[in-house]
Amino acid sequence: MKREITLSEAAATHVRRILAADPGAIGLRVGVRPAGCSGHTYHVEPAREAGEQDESFESRGIRIVVDRDSLPFLVGTEIDYVREGLNAGLRFNNPNVAATCGCGESFSVS
Repeated sequence: MKREITLSEAAATHVRRILAADPGAIGLRVGVRPAGCSGHTYHVEPAREAGEQDESFESRGIRIVVDRDSLPFLVGTEIDYVREGLNAGLRFNNPNVAATCGCGESFSVS
């Protein structure tokens, strides 16, 4: 499994628009937090800095910053941007997920 996180072309296009509107952003911060009924939820926001406890990857010209605690949950993940009817958003194709909750907002790993 690749020790990185990647963006699909659709996700990269979406993220570029978000980052262009935020002049202080150096890239995209991706992480996980304890939450939901399955254990963890994804957290995504513009990255303003990368510290000593972060790892950085580049995908499609976008810097992705991940804290070291979140990295084991995310390694090998491809982030996609999907439109389904009136809904649109990021979708995480994460090979580490063992189960998700019924609403799809949280996940657990094995």
